[in-house]
Amino acid sequence: MPMLSRRRFINISAAAAGLALAPLGRAVALNADVAVWHGTMLGATATLKIHHQARDEAERLIAAACSEARRLERLFSLYLPDSALVELNRTGILVDPAPELVDLLSDSRRYAELTDGMFDPTVQPLWKLYVEHFSSAGADPSGPPQAAVKAALGHVDYRRMSIRRDRIVLPKGAELTLNGIAQGYVTDKVVDLLRSQGIAQSLVDMGETRTIGSRPDGSSWEVGIADPEHPGRIETTLRIVDRAVSTSGGYGFRFDPTGRFNHLFDPTNGGCASLYRSVTTVASSATAADALSTAFSLMPEAQIRSLLPKTGIERVHLIDAAGGVSELVA
Repeated sequence: MPMLSRRRFINISAAAAGLALAPLGRAVALNADVAVWHGTMLGATATLKIHHQARDEAERLIAAACSEARRLERLFSLYLPDSALVELNRTGILVDPAPELVDLLSDSRRYAELTDGMFDPTVQPLWKLYVEHFSSAGADPSGPPQAAVKAALGHVDYRRMSIRRDRIVLPKGAELTLNGIAQGYVTDKVVDLLRSQGIAQSLVDMGETRTIGSRPDGSSWEVGIADPEHPGRIETTLRIVDRAVSTSGGYGFRFDPTGRFNHLFDPTNGGCASLYRSVTTVASSATAADALSTAFSLMPEAQIRSLLPKTGIERVHLIDAAGGVSELVA
């Protein structure tokens, strides 16, 4: 059972062990060949596994999935010095950008508008401020000075991005991060690729989880949600078919030992998410699940509930700051 602990691993498994996928995606009981690839991708430890009746076909699918993920990583990564996103942040402009980057930034703006700015890809200046503060010797445990937070917030506003097919332009001092949505988008693209190659039952996790159909035996996939206080343990299990699941929680990255400051930034005040230990979303799209698990981490439950009919999110699993659990259904 895969367990969601924010961006801890990447996995693709095209069928359950001991089963293979026939040309039309039908599960057959035989000793399937398994192609396995280990490495790193999107800043995470990666394992790609394809169970298929033909070993050479399994290896081809592995190569195709890796190639697609790597291609997109070169667009969206903040960690590859020659990525399109790094160039955009450095220069403030990209002429003739890749269509996928335009699409993802357009999606980001749409989710920003939908959530009244609680999802905002322009929060990268806050990330840089917190990294600089907490990496300094003798850093004040109460966080960066309010004047510095206010200055960083002066560069946070998704509405000031200019996104066109022929160019993307950022205002002076603005920088983007796609870490709250790119993993979901890449997951969706890999799913599209596998479907086009005849895979009808699969589990794909490129930092977010999405299933293709049911398990080969017809049952639901089981996705475990990590206990935020003990990330190696499962807090609860979701049963899903042909759906995406994403979990956001401050425990995924903490700047300080107490966990008061985390990677989920509030674009309105420069603070960090504190309402929930974790937020898990279920949707047909991993892109939507990823972006909205981030935004919902900053919203009270009543506001999340009011947005569900507009978002495409079908189910939300909340663990609040006190450990209480709530289930919201669209």
